[in-house]
Amino acid sequence: MKKLILSLLIIIPLISIAQAQVQPYLNLEEAMRIADAAEEKARQENWNVVIAILDGGGHLIYLRRMDGVQIGSVEVAQAKGKSAVYFKRPTKVFEDLVKSGGTHILSLPNAIPVEGGLPIFKDGVCVGAIGISGVTSAQDGLIAEAGLKAL
Repeated sequence: MKKLILSLLIIIPLISIAQAQVQPYLNLEEAMRIADAAEEKARQENWNVVIAILDGGGHLIYLRRMDGVQIGSVEVAQAKGKSAVYFKRPTKVFEDLVKSGGTHILSLPNAIPVEGGLPIFKDGVCVGAIGISGVTSAQDGLIAEAGLKAL
């Protein structure tokens, strides 16, 4: 009887682990591919930017700073990405709301009302974001979109 109970105590957790579904996530190779596509778009337009790729928790996976970009864009790109992850929507949504008088958005923690941050979804799950900074917000947005097309 003791052997049976001991066997069940060992087997049941193993069955549970085997049945657990693996959540989709963004890996380093994918982050680099996104950054490469974003940089390609920026170079085509002769724009120098910072490209930040974050995971689903808003943590930096990959950062690329092109030559000549102002230092401040490093933090701005990460903040745009974090906003896109935290709220699971493009930062342009907040920019448009503020432009139409929705200044209450400015009081939300981590809500960046400047275009250039896009969430990254896999199988309906937000697995990360891209944040771009260095040129106008509309141009940052175009570069972010080009990056996402690589995924």
